[in-house]
Amino acid sequence: MAGLKIAGVTKHFGDQTAVDALSLDIEPGEFVALLGPSGCGKTTMLRMLAGFEPLSQGEIRLGGRTLASREQHVPPEQRNMAMVFQSYALWPHMNVADNVGYPLKLRRLSGEAYQRQVAKALAMVALAPYAERSPQELSGGQRQRVALARCLVTDPDVVLLDEPLANLDRHLRAAMEHSFRDFHRRTRSTLVYVTHDQSEAMALADRIAVMRDGRLEQWATPETLYRQPRTAWVASFIGQGSLLNVTAGWPGKRLEEAALMSGIAAAVTERTQPVLVRPEHVRVLPDAPSAQALRAQVEGVTFRGERYELHLRLESGEALLAYHHAALSEGRQVGVILREGWCLEPEA
Repeated sequence: MAGLKIAGVTKHFGDQTAVDALSLDIEPGEFVALLGPSGCGKTTMLRMLAGFEPLSQGEIRLGGRTLASREQHVPPEQRNMAMVFQSYALWPHMNVADNVGYPLKLRRLSGEAYQRQVAKALAMVALAPYAERSPQELSGGQRQRVALARCLVTDPDVVLLDEPLANLDRHLRAAMEHSFRDFHRRTRSTLVYVTHDQSEAMALADRIAVMRDGRLEQWATPETLYRQPRTAWVASFIGQGSLLNVTAGWPGKRLEEAALMSGIAAAVTERTQPVLVRPEHVRVLPDAPSAQALRAQVEGVTFRGERYELHLRLESGEALLAYHHAALSEGRQVGVILREGWCLEPEA
């Protein structure tokens, strides 16, 4: 397997910059997500990887081979990449096996070799018993797996996935997340997965490229993005939390309880360092607030099944989100202790 290198890739559509100098080094066999809101450039980047869009600047390399640059553009059919679309794009007049084998027919493969490749691809997505069925007889999740098998049948170097779970209901999406993880574990294919759903990206990817307005905001593992976001925008996009200002710390520093609490207790006008506090790091004292605790008022309660979300307001006027095992009445005064926080880069 070969690594995929995206070096300073830029794409202009007239005066609009859809992708702005994006650089990523993707390891062989890695599962990577391009994550961001609608219009951030992630699908445009995927289309440039596939060869459907030329580059304005930069370079895309697969191993030692240049796939795209300002001077060179290898067509899609010569890149040995496969793409799974949001709409599945299955032929309704073909059965499952014929849909999966269609790319092989384009390569003029037939006979026993053709049958062997199709059977292998169907086995990888656990659909061998469905080979003779038509796509109309399958569920949405099964159709998506047929689309995956069609990708695998040609042994591609890279599989590109364009929001493949967007058309599925919530329950089926959760089941398909497990299928994708199992698929990656068994094939060890290099996957580039586009999504606007941060929970999908966090559950599936080895590393995530968070994009905003065509630019790369942060490139890291899911755990790093959650625990150590670079900016307030990434912190608010990945997971839940509260953004406060403190008098202590500097960007990239973790503040422990003592420094964080003293930094919050200072006058609001003296606080200049933005800090992220995740709700699981807020301890709520509903009955006997200690002298060391900050005072807060309950403004709202949301039931989440295994816990309650408390929407609090500190005496400084700042909002604070916390988790608690029980519902507390709105308007109730409580104490809170902030166990840790992560210092962020100030917004430009």
